[in-house]
Amino acid sequence: MNNMPKEKLGIVAVSRDCFPMTLSENRRKALVKAYQEKYGDIYECPVCVENEVHMRKALADVKEAKCNALVVYLGNFGPESSETLLIKEFDGPAMVVAAAEETGDNLIQGRGDAYCGVLNASYNLKLRNLKAYIPEYPVGTAEECADMIHEFAPIARAIIGLRNLKIISFGPRPQDFLACNAPIKQLYNLGVEIEENSELDLFEAYNNHAGDGRIPGIVSEMEKELGAGNKKPEILAKLAQYEITLLDWVEGHKGSRDFVAIAGKCWPAFQTQFGFVPCYVNSRLTQKGIPVSCEVDIYGALSEFIGTVVSQDAVTLLDINNSVPADMYESEIKGKHNYTLKDTFMGFHCGNTASSKLSFCEMKYQLIMARSLPEEVTQGTLEGDIVPGDITFYRLQSTSDAQIRAYIAQGEVLPVATRSFGAIGVFAIPEMGRFYRHVLIEKNYPHHGAVAFGHFGKTLYEIFKYVGVPVEEINFNQPKGMMYPTENPFA
Repeated sequence: MNNMPKEKLGIVAVSRDCFPMTLSENRRKALVKAYQEKYGDIYECPVCVENEVHMRKALADVKEAKCNALVVYLGNFGPESSETLLIKEFDGPAMVVAAAEETGDNLIQGRGDAYCGVLNASYNLKLRNLKAYIPEYPVGTAEECADMIHEFAPIARAIIGLRNLKIISFGPRPQDFLACNAPIKQLYNLGVEIEENSELDLFEAYNNHAGDGRIPGIVSEMEKELGAGNKKPEILAKLAQYEITLLDWVEGHKGSRDFVAIAGKCWPAFQTQFGFVPCYVNSRLTQKGIPVSCEVDIYGALSEFIGTVVSQDAVTLLDINNSVPADMYESEIKGKHNYTLKDTFMGFHCGNTASSKLSFCEMKYQLIMARSLPEEVTQGTLEGDIVPGDITFYRLQSTSDAQIRAYIAQGEVLPVATRSFGAIGVFAIPEMGRFYRHVLIEKNYPHHGAVAFGHFGKTLYEIFKYVGVPVEEINFNQPKGMMYPTENPFA
């Protein structure tokens, strides 16, 4: 995929001056060996930090090695000021991890007390208003710490991506879609840039691409991708022209930023003026690593980008759309899958899901729009049932008064035919009914949710914490017996 950040991890060991430095150095070497054997490359800084002078040397070394993510390793107790200053001056995603004691036969000269050192490190980080990822249990053997660093990698990748992201939007939100309200203050707090444009700007750029020599090549790509599902061949040249327009806009407007996501307009005037709907092009760009949200959903595009970076795979954006009919549940879900009817719902969008995430696909027209418009201007949707398997439904959102919050819910797409239209799937999330009422409704989340294909809740939770979402505002589908604050205890 293009448009994706890459992390280069560097590890720096630290040592308290009243402990043997060799303890930290030897434990660092063992950790690096364990990581490289299991996961691949990590840069080992040769400077062990015992004081602020060492800290500056280590900082220069990891910067020269072009590391953009830092692992501070407490091989022993560690110097709390120097190690936290290293995190401060590195100015990139960082984690703190510590060595467990190795053997009961060496608890005099070989005892490192890193278990205690993490407490001091965390206290000093808070004093300096610094952020660092600290694993659930941050003390372990070389092999266990290697696993922790591996879990940090996608978190670091997402932080790097957000600090170098620009979201490009086109047009105001459609009328009656205030649910996609997008105060941009929290984007800046996250380090994200935003460029808001008019639909007219985009329309002018599209018209300027008429006759572009690249159009036939893109059409051929589309034909190959669609195969037998190419039911609207007459629209492909227009869609190809639009795709080239967006790609050129991205290159011409990303400016100082390395990565881009798009919040696009798709109705009500888009169809009548452009003569098609952009859903299929949105799906193709998302597959390439440039997430495109619908209905100018800026925080939807932001959420999609985060999920793409974490999963290193295409994601999608869906409406939390309709309930599963009771007769369908009885005949196709009950007794076959361990979910109640209220655990299920259908996730749908007009046709923006990548073909690789559909069990089958066909190019069609947008049925809902065609109820009030000529069918020929609503062509361009990619329709099919979403592939069964594990998913994470999530969203990072600013409220209308610019407060940041998020939700994460893990579940699956069931292998059940939807019998419907659009890009759609039958979703099952444990305790979805309660989550729907006491998180999605109660917390005023919009109808759009991002979908990553796999279970990534643990990583997303840590990312949301790292970027500053208050932990009480990271919502999840609470299990039975764990009540929501607004849940009626007598219900």
